[in-house]
Amino acid sequence: MPRFALKVEYQGAPFAGWQAQADQPSVQGAIEAALARLDAGFAAGARIAAAGRTDAGVHATGQVAHADLLREWDPFRLAEALNWHLKPAPVAILQAARVDDSFHARFSAIERRYLFRLVARRAPVTHDKGQVWQVLNPLDLDAMRQGAAHLVGHHDFTTFRSSICQAKSPVKSLDEIRIEEIPIPHGREYRFHLRARSFLHNQVRSIVGTLERVGAGSWAPARVAEALAARDRAACGPVCPPQGLYLAGVGYPCNPFA
Repeated sequence: MPRFALKVEYQGAPFAGWQAQADQPSVQGAIEAALARLDAGFAAGARIAAAGRTDAGVHATGQVAHADLLREWDPFRLAEALNWHLKPAPVAILQAARVDDSFHARFSAIERRYLFRLVARRAPVTHDKGQVWQVLNPLDLDAMRQGAAHLVGHHDFTTFRSSICQAKSPVKSLDEIRIEEIPIPHGREYRFHLRARSFLHNQVRSIVGTLERVGAGSWAPARVAEALAARDRAACGPVCPPQGLYLAGVGYPCNPFA
């Protein structure tokens, strides 16, 4: 059975997350329904696998999934056909690629990249509604960068993971947190870029919610280090809402879409 990698973009608002669920819409379910129109294997209930199971409301600009099909497709035509059958769901196949059977969207990944968008301005957002987290007042960029520096490296991230996280260990290596500030009309947008081999459940949203408290002046940057060392969920700042979070990319030893 030929295996294909799919680079997927989606808006998370209409979905209960990536993972297929019996009674709620999911991104996985939408793609599998489109595949069922094209391939007999999926019509019989085959499944796809993804690099990350994003939560309800979380978006993606670079999710990766793989599918085993009965038919040998030209990758370009496969992407075009899937996009036709995905309408009108806010899901797009950016690229399809034929891959070796040893490729696995989740287990072959060596890096995942997330983007979180936070807008600070008094007026409500209009064009980006549902795509960003909005706060009313500007944030201190330097203070947030100082706080973020405490989190980069190999740490026990118990403080920054969900109580329902199913990961076997809270120890992870966070390779990068980069924060940029972008002027927008009557406000500022702060973009948090996080990179690691893998992340714990709610880790990114917990980190960004904590750094927002630093930027707002409610926390000193050093308190982030204290929270990390506490290894206690109660020491974490607030978990920010999902609508500003994007799975921006997945890295592999050999890029299947090169």
